[in-house]
Amino acid sequence: MTDPAWWRHAVIYQVYVWSFADSDGDGIGDLPGVRSRLPYLRDLGVDAVWLNPFYPSPQADNGYDVADYRDVDPRFGTLDDAAALIRDAHDLGLRIILDLVPNHTSDMHPWFVEALASPRGSRARARYLFRDGRGPDGALPPNNWISMFGGRAWTRVDAQWYLHLFAPEQPDLDWTNDEVRAEFEDILRFWFDLGADGFRIDVAHGLAKDPQMPDLGEKQIAVGPAPEGHPHWDLDEVHDVYRSWRVLADGYPGDRVFVGEVWVQSLSRLARYLRADELHTAFNFTFLLAPWSAKGLRTAIDDSIGHLLAVGAPATWVLSNHDVVRHVTRYGGGELGLRRARAAALLMLALPGGAYVYQGEELGLPEVEDLPDAVRRDPTFVRTRGADRGRDGCRVPLPWSGTSPSYGFGPGAASWLPQPDEWAWVSVEHQDGDPDSMLTLYRTALRHRRDLPALGAGDLTWLPSEENVLAFRRDPGFVCVVNVGDDPAPLPAELHHAPLLLASVPALGGDTLPGATAAWYAR
Repeated sequence: MTDPAWWRHAVIYQVYVWSFADSDGDGIGDLPGVRSRLPYLRDLGVDAVWLNPFYPSPQADNGYDVADYRDVDPRFGTLDDAAALIRDAHDLGLRIILDLVPNHTSDMHPWFVEALASPRGSRARARYLFRDGRGPDGALPPNNWISMFGGRAWTRVDAQWYLHLFAPEQPDLDWTNDEVRAEFEDILRFWFDLGADGFRIDVAHGLAKDPQMPDLGEKQIAVGPAPEGHPHWDLDEVHDVYRSWRVLADGYPGDRVFVGEVWVQSLSRLARYLRADELHTAFNFTFLLAPWSAKGLRTAIDDSIGHLLAVGAPATWVLSNHDVVRHVTRYGGGELGLRRARAAALLMLALPGGAYVYQGEELGLPEVEDLPDAVRRDPTFVRTRGADRGRDGCRVPLPWSGTSPSYGFGPGAASWLPQPDEWAWVSVEHQDGDPDSMLTLYRTALRHRRDLPALGAGDLTWLPSEENVLAFRRDPGFVCVVNVGDDPAPLPAELHHAPLLLASVPALGGDTLPGATAAWYAR
């Protein structure tokens, strides 16, 4: 763990704590469960682990409504458990990245409780975005902004309204307030002092709001990348926050890092967050959202690398996370989706820069689309009365072993979301040792990524190829070829006798590449 630029090429595994491993049988994942499975992550071959929020929370949004940023929710364990997890991870050569939620707190956070008990104009309310309503008696919200979870973004309390770009239980903080800025710098120090290696920043593009708070017209969005000129997404003032955080992080040893969740429409805007004195990396939604086509993927790759190179930042690649439909399902589902997902994994892990693996993608898990309404927790589902099915389908607990629920997720049969019956056949235990399994593919690819000097940070050079084929070289001595089409395609001539390192399908041979297949060659 001495690589000063580890974050430029790291493969980071996302642990959704609720759903990774349950140590006590209550059906909910926890930190001791994560700790028990760290050897699995080491053996998988990742470099770091990002943990979704485990702080004390009423769980209105599965932990993204934080009531205390310096402790652990009892359902997940204790602060001692967090410290032990960090120590164990370091002993295994893994780094730990925590999730920070700076845009909003829980409505049960002591600050907001105090704000509700305080009058308008008070110091307590100044930490949040309270505003007077419109109309003769203030009965109308201050503007027409809508929540990302559906419904309006304002809730009235006594004579004022408070802003919540997400659920009403998640009031937005006012980042022009010095107390807010000082508090979060202290939170960063608390966890850095405990040994955390970095933070993933939730809604990193959302902290600043236009003080005029104008009504939104055509730029009104509920979901999707933020358009330029929006009054509460991607305002220039957010960069002041991250410059101050970077100074703080650079004062610690070991290259502590920040990863931004920055969902903006243009990569030129994204690049501004990754200037040398701001965040280190950011999630690449352009790649995640690219269509399954050679043209779409190549455009996303070229644009990402080009714009980030201009500010000296590495690209990061991601196929799935806890907020989007799993890519096996997005890519068509069933055998087709699984075959494309296998090819996409080799494409992603061959690209220059870093990569993110969402828990379960190494098992080929699909989206669970038939969850009963009664078990769904996502506030998006609740606030839209089911019109938006929400994100629970990508958050179903992992299958580890056995042939019946909870498939080794915990010591009992319970799991907070039900697992499909067929998941017995995609469990870690079932795939372990199978040379053709998705798990073996990921383990082999990650081992090559560590061993081959061509992979990780660096450049790529595109090679001439067929219309539905992506082919590129990485020096020294590596070529990746991906057939995105459905029909076989000829390999580039220079690869006809090149040694095959790895393929997304078993028993690959000959001078053609089957449809929805990726292969790595030594050349």
